[in-house]
Amino acid sequence: MGVMRFLIDPPPSAAQLSDLSASYLSGMDGRIFPSRLELDGNILTCRRPSTESAKFNVPWEIPGVGRPVLTTTSLREREEPYLLVLELARGKLSEVRESCATWEQAGMSIPDAFLKAQREAFQLFAQAGTRTTDIAAASHFASAAAERACHAAALLVDAYTIQRQAALRRSIHHTPALLGSVIDETVLAPAGQETFRSAFNSASVPVRWKAIESTEGTYDWEMVDRLVTHCCEQRTILRGGPLIDLSPNGLPEWLAPWKNDFLNLPIFVCDFTETAISRYQGRIRIWEVAAYGNTGGALGLGEDHCLALVARVLEAAKRTDSDAQYFIRVDCPWGEYQRSGQHRLSPYQFVDALMRSNLGLTGVTLELNAGYGPTACLAREMLSISKLIDLWSHLQLQIHVNISCPSATGPDPLADPTFETVDGVWGEKWNEETQADWIEHVVPLLMAKSAVTGVYLSQFSDTAPHRFPHGGLIDSQGKVKQMIEPLRYQLNHDLE
Repeated sequence: MGVMRFLIDPPPSAAQLSDLSASYLSGMDGRIFPSRLELDGNILTCRRPSTESAKFNVPWEIPGVGRPVLTTTSLREREEPYLLVLELARGKLSEVRESCATWEQAGMSIPDAFLKAQREAFQLFAQAGTRTTDIAAASHFASAAAERACHAAALLVDAYTIQRQAALRRSIHHTPALLGSVIDETVLAPAGQETFRSAFNSASVPVRWKAIESTEGTYDWEMVDRLVTHCCEQRTILRGGPLIDLSPNGLPEWLAPWKNDFLNLPIFVCDFTETAISRYQGRIRIWEVAAYGNTGGALGLGEDHCLALVARVLEAAKRTDSDAQYFIRVDCPWGEYQRSGQHRLSPYQFVDALMRSNLGLTGVTLELNAGYGPTACLAREMLSISKLIDLWSHLQLQIHVNISCPSATGPDPLADPTFETVDGVWGEKWNEETQADWIEHVVPLLMAKSAVTGVYLSQFSDTAPHRFPHGGLIDSQGKVKQMIEPLRYQLNHDLE
């Protein structure tokens, strides 16, 4: 049993306790260790099966930033507790310096404002490191160092995004990524059509098995037909799916008696996949064939069973239309759900296993959101998102990213009740301005990545049933939100 201890100064407040409960240990290769956390006063103890060195990851409040996940450098086990904020500052500075060196080597011009902020952060960190006998003073300087390091990271990412997008526009071989949204019936109304056309060039049409075949053998394609026909008339690039939703309650209820039948369940799954793709063949050329297989939960299926089902679905899809492109949607792409010990494979390993099966996988859709809990991914700042995309690009697959964040807090009766909004993870409070600010930062960064071929808003309107509370472009009263401005700017910017 491995044990790692951290000293938290000052002792955590009640608000910090929920953040600490979401923390986890990860290895040098990114895998996440199942661990048990114990807090005794201001000493946090992490217990895990392995004794090798590890990085500690925890949502941490940074003034003016929010509560992004910060990560220490790789730490060895020792009897004396580590001062947590000092190690978080060290980890952030290391991450910033590594990214700066990599991008500078690739030809990026490093702005003076970043160099100044980085130098200030190192000076503060040095003062914290020389005061370890005075815990209060060391914590004060380390907190200031972490804040300046996050500010430096933001400056660096902004410079990277601007320079990278300029380079891509100069390249004659680069096709701009798709900018779209998951749509619903509100896009068929005149106001919805106008709003959609002004912000997006692609639409993701939901093809939900549970809604289409709620009763075995009885299909209702009416809404999907209407959306597909409308988008084809508007000459909008279409993405369809996900066909198979492996999240809790994602599959039709009538499948429950077959959940332990490893022979017949794949037959039902493949039959719907073939039926849907055949129906829209030639009109939908990009498909999300499966979603949330890495986290699972549908019908109580195990991880290996979910992986096998996704493989069968991919095989059936490729057999039905060999010319289409096939994606699978990945939930929580950092893999923090592994901390519970219920999953053996990381998201990356899940997709890698499908790639090695040579089933015709074109790409992955990473679901990226901020401001939701308890099962959504934890909030990250932009440098961490950049590093995530760089990691996934090693698979040499196309990458689509579904994004979402709330414009308000409080009840949302049409949202999935398993999700709730979490304030303070980006700025102080979620509102339309905060939502627009996050969109304004994340969309250009994603579009600057050559591996990213599509960025999609997770939902178009809050007036139709949806997954994430208050995450649509149109609010529950039918009013267009402020985030349309950065979306319009990005769309027009790509067309220049």
